[in-house]
Amino acid sequence: MPSNQTPLGALPARFRRQRVLIVGCGDVGLRAARALGAGARVLALTSTPERVPALRAAGITPLVGNLDQAATLARLAGVATRVLHLAPPPGEREVGPRWWLDPRSVALARALRLRTLPQTLVYASTTGVYGDCAGAWVAESRPVAPATPRAQRRVNAERAVRHLGRAGVRVSILRVPGIYAADREGGTPRARLLRGTPVLQAHDDVYTNHIHADDLARACVAALWRGRSQRTYHASDRSELKMGDYFDLAADLYGLPRPPRVSRDAARAQLPVSLLSFMGESRRLLTERLARELRVRLRYPTVAEGLRADQRG
Repeated sequence: MPSNQTPLGALPARFRRQRVLIVGCGDVGLRAARALGAGARVLALTSTPERVPALRAAGITPLVGNLDQAATLARLAGVATRVLHLAPPPGEREVGPRWWLDPRSVALARALRLRTLPQTLVYASTTGVYGDCAGAWVAESRPVAPATPRAQRRVNAERAVRHLGRAGVRVSILRVPGIYAADREGGTPRARLLRGTPVLQAHDDVYTNHIHADDLARACVAALWRGRSQRTYHASDRSELKMGDYFDLAADLYGLPRPPRVSRDAARAQLPVSLLSFMGESRRLLTERLARELRVRLRYPTVAEGLRADQRG
């Protein structure tokens, strides 16, 4: 064999081992890495050097860098054939005067442009980009109407990755609702139920949406291979529950008292603004694209099934 040829180079692209870069490799990222299995080499960006041993123990190659320090991201250029972007925009305490922007997604996109572009990029956004839909059924084609600074930064992040898509990357966006799982920090309603935090009375209540963390990880992996270019998908289960009914369901399952029901006016007086923001938006998500295009068959099609499975351990 000539010295400038390798067995890998002689193979068709579909047989080459894929290199998947996970940006924002927290709980869902680790689940996605496990779902990828041995068929891909998984790399992860981490801004915390102390996490390097744990990532290596999970079979992940760590790359130390910080999305808030663009100069540290050059090493990401050309390292991956596929990118899973799970990093959130800056929080309220981290934003500057241009509070509606997500500089992290912009910095990532610029770094990826420095060398050979990845084939695909999947960005995990939020269903909060729709704002309040008054309980209506929402398709992915619905225009965004972000009502909070947090949601506006997510819209900006979506635009940043879509712009990368126009350079030739097959970009897909997953819009994600509330994530739950018993083995996820804060991943169940138990702590809130123990605190006795109230929920809205029935005629004031809002529809809420959920996805089990394992199903979300599987949706992320499916989108890396099957997601269509510039396409949006709802990564949600098929539950049709109002928020209060969700907490009642969990309370009954855990053998705890159901939370008190209060009016919206009383909730404004008792609850923090961060929690009230979730109680001010109501929508139900259509998920046909998830099943038809990504071919994801949910292990936990409803939140009731997911909570019961987690309870069984």
